[in-house]
Amino acid sequence: MIDVKEHVSAVRREVGTRTLEAGEARVVTIMRTYDAPVDDVWDACTNIERIPRWFAPVTGDLRVGGRFQVQGNAGGLVERCDPPRSFAATWEFGGQVSGIEVRLDPAEDGTLLTLEHVGHVDDEFWGQFGPGAVGVGWELGLLGLAGHLGAPGVPKPPDGEAWAVSDEGREFVTLSAEAWGEAHAAAGADPTAARESAARTAAFFTGTESPDEGGEPGARAD
Repeated sequence: MIDVKEHVSAVRREVGTRTLEAGEARVVTIMRTYDAPVDDVWDACTNIERIPRWFAPVTGDLRVGGRFQVQGNAGGLVERCDPPRSFAATWEFGGQVSGIEVRLDPAEDGTLLTLEHVGHVDDEFWGQFGPGAVGVGWELGLLGLAGHLGAPGVPKPPDGEAWAVSDEGREFVTLSAEAWGEAHAAAGADPTAARESAARTAAFFTGTESPDEGGEPGARAD
């Protein structure tokens, strides 16, 4: 058992845009502080032997210029690495290419992890699911990292799928999606539309809406 509300409130969320060579891209930013030193958080995020303990198995080369593949999820190219402070990589899934940037900064109570997911998302998909399609998926991953770094009660990856459809998991996903709806509205989206897209995201992740009814937010944007 975990304190779902505590873990959801531990995350700060921002929604914005960034101008790239190919045009304007959407940016979903997730921030969470961990009770662990920077070096340990860095190793947990970049050590190919530790990543499966909180996220998913990874194969490939995690050095700059190397390609990697997350089992059952995205692959990509490591573009930049500045240990133990930051790295950047492409995030490629289903023919879509976006990018992730991770920064680690010392904080008074541990390490502040900032993850930015940057990419071009078609307006129809964004209107349907909003930033929660990316945000909820990453929050589930960062919850796993919290457990790996010592937070009690967090399910380990082998149990994560079953937990996600438990009452506790559904509560986590629903509250996370609602928080992303609030962040979307704070960034200028119509509040009603933001709440509706957040509800569709929560319905998908909790299994109450089929992909045929609402698309596949996890596949398109995680």
